[in-house]
Amino acid sequence: MTINIITLGCSKNIVDSEIIAARLQKLGHRVFFEGTMKTDLVIVNTCSFIGDAREESVNEILAQIERKMRRQVKKIYVVGCLAQRNKQELVAELPEVDGFFTFDELKKLTESADFDLLGTSERLLSTPVHYAYLKISEGCDHQCSYCAIPLIRGKQVSKPIPLLVEEAQKLADQGVKELMLIAQDLTYYGIDLTGKRELANLMEALAQVKRLEWIRLHYAYPLNFPYEILDVMNAYPQYCRYLDIPFQHVSDDILKSMRRGGTAQYIYDLIARIRETVPGIALRTTLISGYPTETNEQHKELVEFVRKNRFERLGVFAYSQEEDTPAYELGDPVRRNIKTRRVNEIMQLQEGISRELNEAKVGQTLKVIIDGEEQDFYVGRTEFDSPDVDNSVLIRKDKALKIGEFYNVKITEGADYDLYGEIEN
Repeated sequence: MTINIITLGCSKNIVDSEIIAARLQKLGHRVFFEGTMKTDLVIVNTCSFIGDAREESVNEILAQIERKMRRQVKKIYVVGCLAQRNKQELVAELPEVDGFFTFDELKKLTESADFDLLGTSERLLSTPVHYAYLKISEGCDHQCSYCAIPLIRGKQVSKPIPLLVEEAQKLADQGVKELMLIAQDLTYYGIDLTGKRELANLMEALAQVKRLEWIRLHYAYPLNFPYEILDVMNAYPQYCRYLDIPFQHVSDDILKSMRRGGTAQYIYDLIARIRETVPGIALRTTLISGYPTETNEQHKELVEFVRKNRFERLGVFAYSQEEDTPAYELGDPVRRNIKTRRVNEIMQLQEGISRELNEAKVGQTLKVIIDGEEQDFYVGRTEFDSPDVDNSVLIRKDKALKIGEFYNVKITEGADYDLYGEIEN
């Protein structure tokens, strides 16, 4: 069959789709990603993290049903978090879909009795060949009050280090130069395997993989932060001076209600120590605005937190009430327009911070990897930027550059979320 896999949601879903694709290709099928051609089967890998993600997933399924009615696709299968969480109601409401598969039922889809998303190193890449994501564990042991991920994905299950090293080397052999480590929580990696945190040991092992030039860390949990990973980051030049560490909020009372643990003082001290240990590191964080108990004063505290810490990269979600989570019983009292105003206030502040930080880079020469090209510019990234979520470096097409190659670029201009530069001779 010809099979088109459409992936929605986070980078962890991207990896899942690539593993499914590799298995289907091994069975003799022709597999594409995000293709619009006529196919025998389309698989929609869905997200169910927040309300907007569920809406996007349902809309994509409806769009594929419309394509099926126009005979552009013969069958539709739905997998991923939405199928896991809401299979029964989806079956009733969307009879045009030919199959909904929970994670346990992927064995049937892949015709493999021992199929396991964490049990293989075989992948068919959907990203550009020069970068890839490496999912080091599945699920989460934390019980954050707002989050449905443990309900959907279950307890943390870590992928053994030898299998991850094997997977990383296979990716590097295919031409991958940049690897992004992802999980619901990187910092608890290995506890289920050995009873202790193994992220530093994994980082040491991955640093031995040949032909990887950049490795970056996504989704670190703040509480009980394993500072030894910073020493590994300093020891190996492959590790980008970059850390994605979602803080969600800074109010002591809200952190307690969120079941995040820690205090505002702990978070401020953690940020200071990270920046002191790894000079020049770019910190990416995520915040939640409009949590049910958030007052105007607590919102101002969050704004001041952003102002003082001047994060290099930052995103904000408006709170989404999720059924069966501990925070669900708190209701959703913060009106949508107030959430929107609070989100916008934080992001306007961050826009100014980002512009100032970018302007400070003017005159510097930075190592840049080229991701693609537009009409007038090549589009690249520094070690301080992850694909799709962070800043870009725009380089005018004065000379031909190769996609996936590294260049030294002198920064000539800093904008809100982009840098402009020229190749240094």
